[in-house]
Amino acid sequence: MKKPGRAASTAPCLSRPAGLFFFAVATALAPSPVNAGEADVVAVEIIADGDGAHRFDVTVEHGDEGWDHYADRWDVLDDAGKVIASRTLLHPHVNEQPFTRRLSGVALPEGLGHVTVRAHDSVHGLGGRTMRVAIPGREGEGG
Repeated sequence: MKKPGRAASTAPCLSRPAGLFFFAVATALAPSPVNAGEADVVAVEIIADGDGAHRFDVTVEHGDEGWDHYADRWDVLDDAGKVIASRTLLHPHVNEQPFTRRLSGVALPEGLGHVTVRAHDSVHGLGGRTMRVAIPGREGEGG
């Protein structure tokens, strides 16, 4: 005899292994610092300062999540991969994406026709999208 007040459930019942599988999938898809990805350089403008130095306006895109995971630097490299200049980013840009920051007074070696700009983040380090850019007035020089 059935107990009064208790209806039989028609909801499907998940076995423990199936429930653990769905929990694992949901956990893997949940936002985490790793999901923010690597920092990407999305635009670079190089302007000659007139005194032989150059100004770099670099736009970076990254899923900054706060102080534990944010784009924290970008670098200017020569053709051999040597760092010519770096701009340290002192705080996260959670609500400002993509963002542009400037670095002035960059002395570029003679004969260099192009530079590569890369970004860095506090979790992944290097590895996002880079940009190779011609130096204005020097496009025919170097590699």
